[in-house]
Amino acid sequence: MFRRKSTAITRTASIAIVIVLVVAAAAGVVYYSTLSKSSTTSSTSSSSSSSSSSSVQTLTIDAAAWPIDNLNQLYALSELPWPNWLTYTVYQPLVFANETAEYGNGNIQYLPGLASGWTVSTDGKTYTFNLRQDIKFSNGDSFNAYQVWAEMYGFYYLSGNSSTWMESYDFFNMTNVNFGPSTIAALTASGLNSPNSQVMTMMENHNWPIYVTNSSQIVFNLQSPFLWFPGALVVYDGLMYDVNYLLNNGGFGTPTQFNQNFNLSPIPGTGPYVVTGESDNAYVSFTQSSSYWGASLTASQIKAQPLLDPGHATNVIVQVKTDDVSRFTDLSTGAAQIAEIEASDWSSVVGNSQYQYLTQPPWNGEVALIGLNPNIYPTNITAVRQAIVHAINYTQLSDTAYQGELKPYVGPEYPAWSQFYDLGNYSAYQYNIAEAKQILANASLNTANFPAFALDVQSGCQDCSTAAQVVKTDLAAIGITVDITIQSTSAYYVPYGTYSTNVANAAQIGQLAFVNSGFGWGPATLTPADYWVTFVSNTSLWGNWPGYSNPTVQACVNAFTSTNSIPTIQSLCTAAQKVIYDQAPYAWLGTFSLWLPYGGSLVWKTGVVSGFLVDPVWTGESTEPIFNTVTFG
Repeated sequence: MFRRKSTAITRTASIAIVIVLVVAAAAGVVYYSTLSKSSTTSSTSSSSSSSSSSSVQTLTIDAAAWPIDNLNQLYALSELPWPNWLTYTVYQPLVFANETAEYGNGNIQYLPGLASGWTVSTDGKTYTFNLRQDIKFSNGDSFNAYQVWAEMYGFYYLSGNSSTWMESYDFFNMTNVNFGPSTIAALTASGLNSPNSQVMTMMENHNWPIYVTNSSQIVFNLQSPFLWFPGALVVYDGLMYDVNYLLNNGGFGTPTQFNQNFNLSPIPGTGPYVVTGESDNAYVSFTQSSSYWGASLTASQIKAQPLLDPGHATNVIVQVKTDDVSRFTDLSTGAAQIAEIEASDWSSVVGNSQYQYLTQPPWNGEVALIGLNPNIYPTNITAVRQAIVHAINYTQLSDTAYQGELKPYVGPEYPAWSQFYDLGNYSAYQYNIAEAKQILANASLNTANFPAFALDVQSGCQDCSTAAQVVKTDLAAIGITVDITIQSTSAYYVPYGTYSTNVANAAQIGQLAFVNSGFGWGPATLTPADYWVTFVSNTSLWGNWPGYSNPTVQACVNAFTSTNSIPTIQSLCTAAQKVIYDQAPYAWLGTFSLWLPYGGSLVWKTGVVSGFLVDPVWTGESTEPIFNTVTFG
């Protein structure tokens, strides 16, 4: 799982957190959380959309890599496919983020998507979503609460009935749920456009945590309150696909073998584009959907929510060009209108007035980090981990491997969630060889007695190898030998999985592990709990590379989904922050200042493209533009 802009406006906002009630235009009441922080940002690009902008026949986007797990939306359970080019363009979510505020001034707000609005019970446990009506999937099937219900329980089934099936969060009490092959057979026989009485009885069962009340209303009953639950539906599990079509084309598959029919023949969505062609590891072509439900939206409605834009290009081609020179050539000659440009051609972009590019706002959530394995000798010794985080020359690492774009970061939280970021006011780990040596001496540790530390790197990523070499050189200064092994992509990811998997595979993982091989990592949900759940929880489904857990830290993780009291969460997480800082299970390398790791970004020619929106979870879902929002001229 890989997971990894901006506006021309400069703004400063005061620190605040507010829960705001907003009446949705369609119906219902919407809760969204507004977070501000004292920061100023300015950047080089506009991410706005207007229905009055000019249109083109074909938009071509050059990407650097083909999506992992192809186009199969079933893998949303595992936070894949990535990068998902179908995000919002084919598959729309129940909940949108207000990207204008998020990227412009750091305010994170939840707004209606396919849900027209939602209400929250007074105890914070029950979310009732009212769905937009009269929406069809591109094949004509109805989008309704029955489809949402079946998708949610389908993910639960594919997880192997894990209670933390939704992005590693322990949201639901699944004790009474019995969803498996016989249930799926009943859904297939009934269909989801107008389910039969047997299926309706099951879907309306209030003893299950997710249930429907009618075709346009679905209820999520959490076992504990969670203020940011809508943020779990912004991407991945919140992206809606046609389960009725899925059931008629082989079903979900099994927890050990997802249905592969949809790898290159994607399940229909409700979005403004449909997939019209593809070639494995080469390209995907899209065409505007003739039946898109949002085609009749007014200019003012699209301005209020540009993610619903029908699009300004009749056809879109997203093609893979693995060579950076080829991508830059396409961009410079007009063969592509937007391209991922990385370090080798970056000097041709910077300072050149004919090009514009995206930059990350300073509160972004794309991070780089190294896991220090506490389950294998000698990184199971706290003093060894403490010495390592002071032996790494972070500035040199950034300059050598990341083109100078890493900014200091104190994990696990990322800066956007300022009321939970760096609780206790710690400084980022500083490079200090003398201190590293002193820590080892105080613990009576002789590194000459240590085995060589294992550090695996994914093949095909020269910058990952460069980063590993910097770490190897740095640790040699305190007497630690590092053995770097270059592995194929498939071999690299074999030992990694859930927290429990990573603990069991500690010896295979080794003492050191660049999370995601050194690529950037972005959130899988838009909530402040995401990185706590991902990196330091014993319920993590993916991302806790070193297999780290601590009772004090877990109390913080659990607090996010057990209380509505922000002061209580802050108190528990302040204690957790101290433990994490002192125990050093990670070397937090930094947050990114550019959109792509290793000094690169999405680039376009001035006067050809005027702007677009991008991933609301900081490249955690995709690195490509949300192309229905691309405007021209």
